[in-house]
Amino acid sequence: MMNTTQSFQVAVIGAGPRGISVVERILARHLALPPECRPALRITVFDPFNPGPGHVWRTGQSRLFLMNTPCLFPTVVPAGATADELPASPSGGLSFDQWRMLMAEPRNAADLPAADREELAGLTSGAFPSRAVYGRYLEWTYAQLQEAALAAGVELEHVRAEVLSLVRPDTGSGWVLDVAGEGSIDADAVVLALGHLPAALSADQDRLRDAADRHNLRYLPPAVPSDVDFSVFPAGEPVLVRGLGLNFFDIMIQVTTGRGGRFLPSGLPAGRALRYEPSGREPVLVAASRRGTPYRAKARLDSYVPRSVQLRYLTPEAAEAFKRQGILPGFDHDLWPLLHRDAVWAYYSTLARVSSHELLEPAELFLEELRAALELPGAEWDRAKEKVLDRFVPADRRTNLEALAQPLGRRPYRDAQDLDNAILTYLEDDAAGSAAGEDDPLKMAIGALNAGRTLLKSIVADGGLADASWLSELRGWFEPLVEGLASGPPPERIEQLAALVRAGVVHFVGPDPRFDVDEARGVFTGTSPWAGTEYAARTLVEAMMPPNRVDRNISPLLSGILRDGQARPKVMMAADGTAVITPGLDVTAPPYRPVGISGEPQEDLYVLGLQLSSVQWGTAIAAEAGSSAGAGARTLRDADDIAAAVLAAAAGGSRTGGENERQGAGLASSS
Repeated sequence: MMNTTQSFQVAVIGAGPRGISVVERILARHLALPPECRPALRITVFDPFNPGPGHVWRTGQSRLFLMNTPCLFPTVVPAGATADELPASPSGGLSFDQWRMLMAEPRNAADLPAADREELAGLTSGAFPSRAVYGRYLEWTYAQLQEAALAAGVELEHVRAEVLSLVRPDTGSGWVLDVAGEGSIDADAVVLALGHLPAALSADQDRLRDAADRHNLRYLPPAVPSDVDFSVFPAGEPVLVRGLGLNFFDIMIQVTTGRGGRFLPSGLPAGRALRYEPSGREPVLVAASRRGTPYRAKARLDSYVPRSVQLRYLTPEAAEAFKRQGILPGFDHDLWPLLHRDAVWAYYSTLARVSSHELLEPAELFLEELRAALELPGAEWDRAKEKVLDRFVPADRRTNLEALAQPLGRRPYRDAQDLDNAILTYLEDDAAGSAAGEDDPLKMAIGALNAGRTLLKSIVADGGLADASWLSELRGWFEPLVEGLASGPPPERIEQLAALVRAGVVHFVGPDPRFDVDEARGVFTGTSPWAGTEYAARTLVEAMMPPNRVDRNISPLLSGILRDGQARPKVMMAADGTAVITPGLDVTAPPYRPVGISGEPQEDLYVLGLQLSSVQWGTAIAAEAGSSAGAGARTLRDADDIAAAVLAAAAGGSRTGGENERQGAGLASSS
């Protein structure tokens, strides 16, 4: 019988989705042990914000802020296929969509605010929920974990405070946490699930902030959108917006619908389906990004990956073949040619299905010859594919996937109106493509890229890709491409943006923008070499989150850990032999322990989430409900590996046999 007179103290720092997943996995693994082998546990979750929602998913934020994944996608507990791979969840294992359906029963939703009940009643699996209602799911999940902990005899407590520092005690084992307003608290094991952290401004951002101070201008630095006071945007005046990613759409909707404006049906087809009726209180947004256009919208689907898309070339079997042959793949040489084939097939097979009349010869013959070209090895496939396309597909129906990274083509524009018109056409076409769903060739090619992204995450994790390829290829060119195509907003946001452009509420600076300060006039300026115009404004906002770089973070906790040498950023070698400091922490194989300045891993200290960005790709993406623990739900397996290591330490290194022994020893496969 195990001695349970002294509880094993576990500190989870960060109470957002990743932190809650760790708590859930610890409880699941604890309950999976025979009753006589369960150690006494005390789990303390530290976060100034409510456990579950944490900072980003706060339930009180504007309901206008939407997720960019549909209801059917996210989960923080094993659900669907994942539930068969990991110990059973003590909370019942509900994904967000399962919770949404549970709340459809009035008796289950009785404790929810009326606004939540109203929103949930209008959602479907393919709809995009507000971040506030997703936060309610996270809050509910934590409440379920509290009940499960109580029933299991595990103490679970939330301390509403920030952890300021983490040090080893004189005894050399465990950790001492300095907690704001609470003093010192001891822990036997600590999990860092820190999420988004404040970061120092770049030199360019510092320059703009200093100019704002000198000229009494408004400069809003990178921030979580729900932290921004949009009321300071002056009605009727221009506001420069740097960034056309997801944060831009939060700004856009908050200063239009959020100020009383209305989007009304126009009676026209998709792309021009809305008209905007202003309230008169809107600012004039002047937006810019390097590519010049916003992220493309999600397609309207009833599944995450389009049902017509199936990866034929970038497959788990192809990834395993590299391992069997002892090959450390490069992205450009080995992986992209496979995914490129899949995206090409998705585009042209959809085109042949929905627009066969546009092909120059019969669709059946076209697909047969295209498939034969794609099967060719090495570089032969690309040349053969081009010959097939030349023969069968009119020039105006061809696509170049890599060129999608520059949708405006880097061509000059006559003036600002010419640029706005070009981007409006892009928006209208994109909205129409989203409305077509499975019948739009480009959206299906993007769907293939998105499906491939999930598999790529598992292939390249934990040293699965050569350093130089990670830096210059995967992160260098492919990540911006796939994010701009596959990480975009709900489809209604692009339709709304098009309406705002037609109403004159939004304009665009153009590609490769330059933001500066006109010292003589005391204003910010935005220019693009491709448009030849200059916009001026007294307000400039950075439409982006603080950068996820540990070397730029200004969190007292993480910056202190780095300063004290308990952790270090991961360094990779570029192709020319240059050492490159990467954004994430240097960590061991799972369960991820930070590596200190001496090169030794920190015992009883674990990392989960965004700070793993140098050993995993796509750490900001939530766990996918129904996906495997080795692919779309990888973050749940990482949480499970940490839980197993914590339980093994709590049991004094005892083993429970089989899979638990392997994972409890921290040796879970990372493939």
